[in-house]
Amino acid sequence: MTPREMQALDHRLTVFLEDLLAPLGRKERRHWARVYVQGLLLDGERKSIEPLASRIPGADVQALRQFVGQSPWDAEAVQQALAGKIVDLLSEPEVWILDETSFPKAGAHSVGVARQYCGALGKVANCQVAVTLHWSSAEASCPLGWRLYLPQVWFEDGKRAHEVKLPKEVVYRSQSELALELIDQMLRWEVPRMPLVADSAYGNSFDFRKELRQRQLSYVLAVEPSTVVWTQDPNSVPVPPSAPTGRPRRYPPLEATPAPQDLTTVARQWPASAWKKVTWRAGTRGPQRSRFAKLKVWAAHGWRAQEHPERVAEWLLIEWPEGEAEPTKHWLAQLGSSRPGLRRLVKMAHARWRIEMDYRELKDELGLDHFEGRHWLGWHHHVTLVTLAYAFLRFEQARLKKNFWCDLAASAQEAATNAD
Repeated sequence: MTPREMQALDHRLTVFLEDLLAPLGRKERRHWARVYVQGLLLDGERKSIEPLASRIPGADVQALRQFVGQSPWDAEAVQQALAGKIVDLLSEPEVWILDETSFPKAGAHSVGVARQYCGALGKVANCQVAVTLHWSSAEASCPLGWRLYLPQVWFEDGKRAHEVKLPKEVVYRSQSELALELIDQMLRWEVPRMPLVADSAYGNSFDFRKELRQRQLSYVLAVEPSTVVWTQDPNSVPVPPSAPTGRPRRYPPLEATPAPQDLTTVARQWPASAWKKVTWRAGTRGPQRSRFAKLKVWAAHGWRAQEHPERVAEWLLIEWPEGEAEPTKHWLAQLGSSRPGLRRLVKMAHARWRIEMDYRELKDELGLDHFEGRHWLGWHHHVTLVTLAYAFLRFEQARLKKNFWCDLAASAQEAATNAD
């Protein structure tokens, strides 16, 4: 970069962060936040505080450690301001993407660390796990919020919880409960509702899908092929007359209800004409294309135990590539009262790849998993500042497009003019 280009970039970063850092209050906090974000954006293999500070003239290691690990600024307030900017920045949104990411750790002292499944390593290992929710357009996505998962063992050892300064109001939450907390937070912040996409860790849960429907959220969620469904409305099975004595019968007996089928069995019963080839995006190796079919179904959770949750219709989407012996992917979806188009369903079902790109860039480029602090507050401060840096990179990518419209374009132009 030329000195003029560097000056313009520096000015754009200042403008980008100005309103986002306002919730920090004190001038010195805003200063060190900018220094930290700048250090995350600079080249360098390690983005922990000491090597980060060494790349910025005037940076103070102790001041940065105090700012990130101890200063009582509200990370949630900064995240809320950033969520509003992300919504404006990534126009033409398609979905919310829900997932979790992991941080391998060597020791046992960092908040939330435990032996648990580590997606980064593909096995059970010592790690932290965070649940994240991302706003996604057709071309890019960016985190909206974070929740650190705390295994139950962290609530059984008061000394350990005290050492990481775990707030007293924090109680155990499953990953699905953390996901719902994130979703409720976005609804409170009035982030525009988008269909939610997630993997089978969430989609397999009948209760999780019910919670989404209660929040009037559309969804396309991956499920396991062992999921059982009815292909005819079970609510239409007639209830036989009640006996003269006893409670009136509300539901048909188990033997009167057709047995549900797993998703592979359902797919094998579809005629060849039900399968359509769909191209959902242009990948680096050519068009992404496969065969799909969809059908309205009713999930049969708890049917054998004669549980009677509300049975509602969902769309079953199945992918069965040509040449494969059986289907490879399955989703359950609900997109309101209208009949969804097959291509629209497929595009949303396959949107999750963008969050994997987010995780890769957040870790490889911005040091998301380089934080060496152990405390609850420091972890949340770090991931918030990393998200600021990531959103700025998304802004820079958007700025290079011909149809760029964001107000920061004018500020960048002013900076370039002043540099002459």
